[in-house]
Amino acid sequence: MARIEHRRLTADVEGDFVVFMIGMRVNRPWKLHRWLPVFLAMPRMLRELAKDPDLGLLGYRQHLANPLQPMVVQYWRSFEQLEAFARAKDRTHFPAWVKFNQAVGTSGDVGIWHETYRVHAGDHESLYNHMPVFGLAKATSAVPASGRRESAAGRMAMPVSEGHEGEPGTAP
Repeated sequence: MARIEHRRLTADVEGDFVVFMIGMRVNRPWKLHRWLPVFLAMPRMLRELAKDPDLGLLGYRQHLANPLQPMVVQYWRSFEQLEAFARAKDRTHFPAWVKFNQAVGTSGDVGIWHETYRVHAGDHESLYNHMPVFGLAKATSAVPASGRRESAAGRMAMPVSEGHEGEPGTAP
């Protein structure tokens, strides 16, 4: 189990980055032959990406809150690198994408979704308290949430309004 950091941390990210969320929904659980290959494709892609940091993946977190709707949150250096990986015929994603469209296509047995967010430098904030290093901080760099980073407004480099210097439950 990951070590809990008993202090307030935030993510320190250099420059722009991309948050890419991708998931699937098993619409017909009895059609194992349709959804299992889709489910098993993502770990292969993540292993490939982890082996080559130059591809642009900064980090990821897998979520299985609902067994029929797994998802992955990924942090990428740029949209261009994400798209290049998705379209590279010699990488794991493109052949899996083609195979999915041939095998499942428009049957509705499996739903696929993704959302992509380009985040400009400084247009994000995060806080992790009594947590293992997690999410964006794990994908990039975890730093103490102190000084100008003590409040959400400070982490967003915005003026801190009077009486709202710190987070709830913290000293101003």
